[in-house]
Amino acid sequence: MSRPEKHSLTLKGHRTSVSLEPEFWEAFRGYAKRRGQGINECAAEIDAARGDTGLAGAIRLAVLRDLTARLPG
Repeated sequence: MSRPEKHSLTLKGHRTSVSLEPEFWEAFRGYAKRRGQGINECAAEIDAARGDTGLAGAIRLAVLRDLTARLPG
């Protein structure tokens, strides 16, 4: 199991840090790219819609939903 890595993001002009496993960072970059966004812009959208869920968890869920939606069948 990979250890989480902390990366800084800028959400609407404010810096924040998010810890995700390297595999999730890679998947998140792909998710943002498919949406035609950078990771900061994509994370800001996720942040705005996340409700009570933590940002790291909301990013993981967005990535998981994207991957699941792209599965055949």
